[in-house]
Amino acid sequence: MVSLKGNHIYLRALEPEDLDFVFTIENDTSLWELSDTQTPYSRFLIKQYLENAQQDIFEAKQLRLAICDYNDTTIGLIDLFDFDVKNKRAGIGILIQDEGNRNKGYGKEALEILVNYCFKTLHLHQVYANISEHNLASLKLFQNNGFQKIGLKKDWSFDGEQYANEFILQRIND
Repeated sequence: MVSLKGNHIYLRALEPEDLDFVFTIENDTSLWELSDTQTPYSRFLIKQYLENAQQDIFEAKQLRLAICDYNDTTIGLIDLFDFDVKNKRAGIGILIQDEGNRNKGYGKEALEILVNYCFKTLHLHQVYANISEHNLASLKLFQNNGFQKIGLKKDWSFDGEQYANEFILQRIND
């Protein structure tokens, strides 16, 4: 079994105590562009989600993990989505909530841990990410972790005023 621990952070399953953290992220309109969210989530819905978060990835087709530092502070979330057993692939999304915790290597370490888990435990053939062409920090993060740009989706996302292109990046398990 692959460890979900790194030098500075570890990944863990979501707990009921994560309600306020998840509620804050899901209702932060400045982050909605990253997740294609268009409406706020109630505490009730997030509480239900957390109560069902114990579902197996093979059943739910997704996995959301908390990114925590070794002071047990939750600093972000990392997701596997569109888990596809037949084709052995999944998408990855990551968010470090507080800007003060960004550019400190936490995202890099979390991504390395999750990719290792995907390839060695879940036996996936490939992982991918969809990243706006304007999100330079995320593009750099994924490319520095062995992901390659494989396509550009033109006018993919609309923010209410203009369209933005989105790259698809892929990493294949060699």
